Amino acid sequence: MNHSASAESLRAQILELVKQYHAVAFPPSKFEPGQSAVPCSGRVFGAEEIVSLVDSSLDFWLTTGRFANEFEKRFAKVFGTQCCLLVNSGSSANLLAIAALTSPKLGDERLKPGDEVITVAAGFPTTVNPILQHNLVPVFVDVHIPTYNIDVSQLEAALSPKTRAIMIAHTLGNPFDLGTVAQFAKDHDLWLIEDCCDALGAHYKNQHVGTFGDIATCSFYPAHHITMGEGGAVLTDSPKLKTLIESFRDWGRDCWCAPGFDNTCGKRFDWELGELPCGYDHKYIYSHIGYNLKATDMQAAVGVAQLDRLPEFIAARRQNFTTLYNALKPFEEFLVLPEPTPDSEPSWFGFPLAVRPGSPFSRRDLVRHLDQAKIGTRQIFGGNLIKQPAYVGQPMRIIGDLPGADFVMRQAFWIGVYPGISEPAMSFLADSIITFIRDSM
Repeated sequence: MNHSASAESLRAQILELVKQYHAVAFPPSKFEPGQSAVPCSGRVFGAEEIVSLVDSSLDFWLTTGRFANEFEKRFAKVFGTQCCLLVNSGSSANLLAIAALTSPKLGDERLKPGDEVITVAAGFPTTVNPILQHNLVPVFVDVHIPTYNIDVSQLEAALSPKTRAIMIAHTLGNPFDLGTVAQFAKDHDLWLIEDCCDALGAHYKNQHVGTFGDIATCSFYPAHHITMGEGGAVLTDSPKLKTLIESFRDWGRDCWCAPGFDNTCGKRFDWELGELPCGYDHKYIYSHIGYNLKATDMQAAVGVAQLDRLPEFIAARRQNFTTLYNALKPFEEFLVLPEPTPDSEPSWFGFPLAVRPGSPFSRRDLVRHLDQAKIGTRQIFGGNLIKQPAYVGQPMRIIGDLPGADFVMRQAFWIGVYPGISEPAMSFLADSIITFIRDSM
């Protein structure tokens, strides 16, 4: 018996059964207004994702492998970068982005304890946490309403002799002013990290976000544009930074061999580093205080299938955003509607919305109404991070009074536009808000 042919035949049968299973286990559901939930976000998948996942499981290659390699190559092309390194989450991607810049191998360019990193107060914690975790000092600037992105007029005030980097996210898929920020970073010789976890597919001046700075990060949590369940990526055009990111991701080792491979450098037993004896096995030489933040091949397999659907996902998000914007436009007396950053084409993660002060209802009133209608809402991340308990007493500099961040904290929230929200559900969502406003007048 040809065992290889027999195994491949069985694999084909299993994968065909998986397709049939998907059709039975995950049938389309009809939207029932007021009965069906309208969540902010969620996974959108078909038979292809489950087939790919099961296909990878049959290899029983439990670390990174062929699917991870394929994903990294294809995802780099989507972004337009040279290098993509797959990791286990977007938060880990942010951690690695900062960690890589602390490497002694960067010489005088490295980030050192006490150096300052400009960021925004109205952001997500894992954009800021790596700064503090590496004994760096976040410098909090305000956000502009209604783009919900960095107020670039504060950049000069944020600059000090200790400023070494900028790390900012593109809020809810709306690019920040990359023209101004990237030029400021260039003028002052600062590292620029773009957190693109919410912004896959967004463009600024017809160029993909994540390609303006030194390092970009992305997330594949179920809420995001594509998902692996958990997962993330770090992207860069710099071969040097790629090697450093990979080292910190893979235990801090100096070796760059992929799992299951040896002697990629051709001199595995000829290195002499640190105070180790000459010829110490390169696979066990460590140049950094690193982690193990790799993803599994099974996660990557889901991502590979999701990549095929990325264009339709982005188009659906933009269409849902437009539907909601047009429906709520007549009610700007009470609501602050979001605006794209000039020269940008957002890839909307969510629809930010704020209740104007003085309206006959509060944010809490509107959010409660939507919750009763089974419509999901979320705060815009941490609101004003400096008022979160985790940041009390932490080293930081604050530029001004942060009125924009306070506005986000008190008045704003966001609702979903992800591809799993059908047209009837989007209409119900819009009608629920409009009915509430009219009943409140």
